[in-house]
Amino acid sequence: MYILGINAYHGDASASLLKDGVVIAASEEERFRRIKHWAGFPSEAINFCLKDAGLTIDQIDYITISRDPKKNLLKKFLYIIRHSFNYSSLLDRIKNSKKIFSLKNQLSISLGVKLSDISATIYNIEHHRSHLASSFFASRFKEAAILSVDGFGDFTSTMTAFGRDKKIKVLDSVKYPHSLGIFYTAATQFLGFPNYGDEYKIMGLAPYGKPIYLNKLRNIIKKEVSGNFVLKSEYFTHFGNGVNMQWEEGKPIIDTLYTSKWEDLFGRARNSQDGDLKEKHINFAASVQKITEEIVFHILNQLYDVTKTENICMTGGVAQNSVVNGKILDNTPFKNIYISAASHDAGTSIGSSLFLYHHILGNNRLAEVTTTFFGEKFKDEYIIDLLNRRGIEYTLLSDNQLFLKVAKKIEEGKVIGWFQGRSEFGPRALGNRSIIVDPRRKDAKDLLNKKIKRRENFRPFAPSILREYVKDYFVQEDDVPFMEKVFHIKESKHSIIPAVTHIDGTGRLQTVSERDSPRYYKLISNFAKLTGVPILLNTSFNENEPIVNKPEEALDCFLRTK
Repeated sequence: MYILGINAYHGDASASLLKDGVVIAASEEERFRRIKHWAGFPSEAINFCLKDAGLTIDQIDYITISRDPKKNLLKKFLYIIRHSFNYSSLLDRIKNSKKIFSLKNQLSISLGVKLSDISATIYNIEHHRSHLASSFFASRFKEAAILSVDGFGDFTSTMTAFGRDKKIKVLDSVKYPHSLGIFYTAATQFLGFPNYGDEYKIMGLAPYGKPIYLNKLRNIIKKEVSGNFVLKSEYFTHFGNGVNMQWEEGKPIIDTLYTSKWEDLFGRARNSQDGDLKEKHINFAASVQKITEEIVFHILNQLYDVTKTENICMTGGVAQNSVVNGKILDNTPFKNIYISAASHDAGTSIGSSLFLYHHILGNNRLAEVTTTFFGEKFKDEYIIDLLNRRGIEYTLLSDNQLFLKVAKKIEEGKVIGWFQGRSEFGPRALGNRSIIVDPRRKDAKDLLNKKIKRRENFRPFAPSILREYVKDYFVQEDDVPFMEKVFHIKESKHSIIPAVTHIDGTGRLQTVSERDSPRYYKLISNFAKLTGVPILLNTSFNENEPIVNKPEEALDCFLRTK
């Protein structure tokens, strides 16, 4: 049984392919279009999935799309009546809905096939149910509480549920316009980071400041006794105008979400051209991160009281906040946590298919998903041909020679572009499309930020650590295969791995196992034999662009950076 999953007409458009419930291919459209968070119809990603599996569209049994325009229609209608809604924004949403309903036409055009060739049954799976499934059905848990939190989708921003075996039971939800994701995005815009997906910059900036604006923020977003939250409408533009999201040539753009009332409370918004961040901006970031943690823990504690299970699955765009994720087990009664590699909207292409496979079709659960290497791969012959055509000198080495040579280069202070195997699905480079540096280098952060990545100097870099050594370097111990949690690094290790130790003594780790990533594991092991440190600094192989996908992009990035 083949299921093609699609996330379309929204940021982080993607496609995935399941064979008998197992993910065999998946990619974000941005990897092919080379525009970050590409929105629209993921035709290139769909073509990749089919080609990779050697299939044509007539061999697909089911197609799922992670949107259901029919959901919450009454609530949408009542909301429009009660508010002075922006009707051009409403018209855009109606057009979007029509595109979703005309999926076969879009596929026919994109694939260059007849409509009659597409015989698959199509399922529209509600946005947050797709999120829920992407986490629970990918986990090892037979039963678990599930929380999905993001901006919004299908008129819902937050959904709690209980998963047991093949079924997911929705417990509660927070409807538009109340949204923790929109709150965080508004704060991101206020700090002068206007691009779609810039929210992670607040997370990186927050440890430099103090949460002195916490009480003021509690006037904007308030916890409810029920375990949910509400936004104060006067601080947000979308209560009256909706969220106006456009994509020009695939790039998602969102209008300003905060009002003048917000600026009355916190002062003038920072313009992206204003230059250096001031102390007030840094303290504001710390406050936003802190209140976000409070809201998430508030929801989770209520969810535990309802479900009484020790297992929690997190998903949705807010679950990309690795600082929050790393604190969940210490601030709630939950004992075990699973977060997928792509908890943001791209992951709903997989989630919608898993929801169909298990919840609707009733198929048995499968093994936990512990890897995310589902993207494009290239044969050595392809790469050799590229190097010959470009006149690049190269050396062919056996794996054992390669691992030792590269480990020595890292020890000597070199910066490595590491390209191998399938590209990662999701926002993190996990050892297949990575830039790698010695974590002992005190100057590594400045070197990478200024000369290679060309990004803000406050942003940290991640440690990839051999799984068996986590307890030696970190205060907490857990499997973190997708770089989805931030843990405290033991104080005695700060001076040993300064390049991956953030200002607050934390690191966003990736645990590397020999089973799931054998070649990257061997590279780190060789470095450990030379230095005694079983860790490498790992950052994504790119320069202000989507992570490199093809050898051509890797070579170009390598040659144009210092």
